[in-house]
Amino acid sequence: MPRHCFTYGSLMCDDIMAAVCGTAYPGQPARLAGHVRHPVQDEAYPGMVPGPGTVVGVLYRNVDDAALAQLDRFEGPYYERRTVTVTLDDGSPVEAETYLFRPQYAYLLQPGEWDVAAFLARGKADFTARYVGYSRIESA
Repeated sequence: MPRHCFTYGSLMCDDIMAAVCGTAYPGQPARLAGHVRHPVQDEAYPGMVPGPGTVVGVLYRNVDDAALAQLDRFEGPYYERRTVTVTLDDGSPVEAETYLFRPQYAYLLQPGEWDVAAFLARGKADFTARYVGYSRIESA
C-alpha cells in the first residue's frame, strides 16, 4: 500500500530520492513541528530528533512498499522509520513516514542546524558518489 514519505536531508534532492528508490516520486514542500535537524559527525547528511523546532523538508507522495524497503536499507542502523504528521504550505496535515535518528546514536549529532545550502553547494556531489546506488546493489 503506497504511503507518503517526509524527507529532510539528502533525500530532499529528487535525483537522490529517485536513485535510491529506483523511480521518481512527486514531491512538495512540507514541515514537521516538534523536531530538530542536526549535522551528523563526519557526515554530509543530518539526523532528526524530537525537539523544540520545526524541520522544513519535502513530502513525496505515494511511495510504494518496494521503495520504502530500499529507503530502510539506505537509511541504515542509525535511523528508524516512524509515522508522523507533516503540514503542507496550505496548512493541510498529511500522515507520512520519516526517519528519526535513533536515541542510542545521539552522541553523533552535532550542535546547530544542518545547513541545506552548504550540502547543495559542497556536499551533494561527494555524498552522491559515496552513498547513492549502494542500496540498489544490496537488494539485487
